[in-house]
Amino acid sequence: MDNKRIIIAIDGHSSCGKSTFAKAIAARLGYIFIDTGAMYRAVTLYAAENGAIVNGIVDEERVEAMLQDINIDFRFNPQRGASDIYVNGDLVEGKIRGIEVSNSVSAVSSIGAVRQKLVAMQQQMGRNGGVVMDGRDIGTVVFPNAELKIYMTADAMVRAERRYKELTAKGDSVTIEQIYENVVSRDKADMSRAISPLRKADDAVVLDNSHMSVEEQMSWFDEQYQRVING
Repeated sequence: MDNKRIIIAIDGHSSCGKSTFAKAIAARLGYIFIDTGAMYRAVTLYAAENGAIVNGIVDEERVEAMLQDINIDFRFNPQRGASDIYVNGDLVEGKIRGIEVSNSVSAVSSIGAVRQKLVAMQQQMGRNGGVVMDGRDIGTVVFPNAELKIYMTADAMVRAERRYKELTAKGDSVTIEQIYENVVSRDKADMSRAISPLRKADDAVVLDNSHMSVEEQMSWFDEQYQRVING
């Protein structure tokens, strides 16, 4: 659309469609999409599969010790039209979205060494601009100077219903009550953690998409993007 390639930072609550929104923006602008939430989920999955999470209890010291053994990269999947995430060369895109990972990812994300490692990776990935990055602390920590910052939210039950449909469509056996409880607990954990808590950046624009269609969200984005580009 324009020659100027900016950094677009999207923060917000879990299950409010950040990644879907960010992917659509990246496709429209020809930008790189970086799903930082997937990166934290990938670390959580690796920790769980290697004994650092047992019965929902995270062994922070073991997770920190494992970090040197974890290599994360994204590879474009032409069949999906999007990038898949790999850990040490293994495709983990499908594994990281389950409820077990969802229940532990906030705890893993709150570990200082984990955030330090992944933030450094994210900053390296987006150093040249032309990226759309979504997560919890993109506009506040990873790229505080991003040209366009968006803070996304939606009603907790609306988010739970969306997540429920997504998981049951894949055959997962979950209840709406489980999902709602997970959404609410993740909000609390994300916003109250000591390191890089979820919060709206002072210069971010808010998008509450509780009752918005995809088309309405993209129309809203176009207005914000043009404001920044032409401003």
